Amino acid sequence: MSIDSITLEQLKALLSEHDSTVSNLSNAVAFLNQNLSNINWIGFYSFNYQTNQLDLGPFQGKVACVHIKNGEGVCGTATAKKEIQNISDVKKFHGHIACDENSKSELVTPLIKDSKVLGVLDIDSPITNRFSDVDQLKIKKAVQIITQVIDK
Repeated sequence: MSIDSITLEQLKALLSEHDSTVSNLSNAVAFLNQNLSNINWIGFYSFNYQTNQLDLGPFQGKVACVHIKNGEGVCGTATAKKEIQNISDVKKFHGHIACDENSKSELVTPLIKDSKVLGVLDIDSPITNRFSDVDQLKIKKAVQIITQVIDK
């Protein structure tokens, strides 16, 4: 399965039903997990400006790292740079934080609202080179939908 325009519309409809950020993030991660193939972990980290770190949010997969410092690992790099990180081989990423030894590639997309990083969506795959440029674009669109419903 993959993400297409119909899936994005379904995501938008799902998230428009609730005002709770936690509920929306939980449903979004479950929905994406059901619609993406060849992934072994997917979840959100919220950025805590007081501690300058990412804190684990709703996810699906193995037990995960609870805190990630800003600028460290793939997630922290995406946060610090405010840019998507599409890592085809995590073993070649200096400073990669291995929460799951089965992860081979990773796509991290920051959630940005009013120029402020709210957090990231982190997706891991047990396959090297899992995430294409098209996948990256579709996930970016999904994240834009998700970001709109955070703290309505």
